[in-house]
This record gives sequence, C-alpha cells and structure tokens, in this order.
Amino acid sequence: MDNRPIGVFDSGIGGLTVVDALAKSMPLESILYVGDTARVPYGNKSKERIQQYACEITDWLIKQDCKLIVVACNTVSSLALEKIQEKFNIPIIGVIHPGVMAAIKVTKNNRVGVLGTIATIKSDSYGIALREQIPGIEVVGRACPLFVPLVEEGWVNGPIPENIALAYFDSIKESRVDTVILGCTHYPLLNSTIKKVLGETVSLVDSGVATADIVISVLNDLKLFSNAKSRSIKSFVTDSIDVFETLAKRFVDAPINSIEHIDIT
Repeated sequence: MDNRPIGVFDSGIGGLTVVDALAKSMPLESILYVGDTARVPYGNKSKERIQQYACEITDWLIKQDCKLIVVACNTVSSLALEKIQEKFNIPIIGVIHPGVMAAIKVTKNNRVGVLGTIATIKSDSYGIALREQIPGIEVVGRACPLFVPLVEEGWVNGPIPENIALAYFDSIKESRVDTVILGCTHYPLLNSTIKKVLGETVSLVDSGVATADIVISVLNDLKLFSNAKSRSIKSFVTDSIDVFETLAKRFVDAPINSIEHIDIT
C-alpha cells in the first residue's frame, strides 16, 4: 500500500474532469492537481514550449512526493508525454492511449471521430495511435476551439452550443463514424449537446474515464493503492485562485479541500 498522492496536471481547469473520474473510481486516493492557468492555452504554443512546461510541472509534482502522474492535458499528451516519461523515473500516464483503447472496444464499423484543440488535431496523435492498433481504420479529426470558452462560460446546453456544434460536425457526420473521442478535457461537459447533434447512434468516449481505468490497473500492478481512511483533493494554480475556484465546481463533483497559488518556474 502507498498513501502518497496521485499528481494530475493540465494547462488550465479542464483536467478537473479527469480528477472527477479518478475521484469517483478511487475514493481513497488523494490527488494533487496543477492547473497552469497563467500560461493557458497550450494549444497554440510550440512543441518545445509545451515540453518545457510539462517538464517543469512534472518536476514540481515529483517534489511533492506523488507516486504516479496523470497528464490530463490532451495537448501535452500529444506533444510531450514521451519526453517526460523518458526524463522522469515515475509512472506517467497520458489521456490519449486510454481513449484510443476505449474507442477500439466500442466501434463496430472502424470509423472513429476525434474532437480536440487545434494542436491535438494537427498532431494527429489519436489517429496515429488508432491506426497502430487497427491498420486501415478511418479517423476523422475536427478541431473545436470554441468549445473551451463555451464550457468556461457555462454555455453547455441550448441553441448557442448546439449551433456551434452543428457547424463543426459536418465532416464528422458525413463520414458516418459510430464512435467519437472527446479529445479535450473540457468536452465532457458538452456531452449532452454533442450527443444531441451527432445522434444517439454515435458512442462518445470520455478519455478521462478511460484514463481512470488505466490508473487503477497500474496502481494494482505496482501495488500502489492507498489504504488511507480518507482522502484529500488539493489544487494548485499558477494564476488567480478566485477564477479557478468559481469554475471548479462545474468540472468536479468531489469537494476540493484547498486551492493554492504556486510559481512553477
């Protein structure tokens, strides 16, 4: 048994949907969450800059004695996961591989859509990983940059998000995919709107939920499960605590015990 916390990080607040999935599936595990809110968004930054940020945050979490780290950011998982896995001697799990494996289990016609940030879609990380598992699988990616501000404004239902989704999803619908990966941590909050626009026959894959399943497997294999009588969830942000605190309740149901400002660099 190992009662040290799990470290989770994202470029901003969206990774709290992954924290939510972890908290629901592992009620005894304490979590430290870092949201790099001073440097968000990552999606329009260079690969080298994203790798730098990822190394800095991973190093900080290791210094807090985390036993495992989850990269809740799809952009970092796309562009920097291998870098930090090579640099640091600790289990580090991204969100792309779990999402890919979950999609493969669900799809029946081998046509999979991927929704994500501009950087995630441009990297084709999901497509590459899907094609490695099933050569010839059809993958249709679509960047949906307006989804993030919609979620943070609380506009997750109604005509505004529906009309934006309709505009984004032409290529997705035309390709007749039967499975769509939500390749950004904000997107699960738009689940009902996305489902409504795509139709009930399309299965949605939440990478956060899929990642929680992988974390459970790793903790079991390495005998790192906590046997604590209670757990805590602590958040750390690199910019305003007030803004983060206001938005956090939309992303995670479990109570956050504390929110602190930190300087990573």
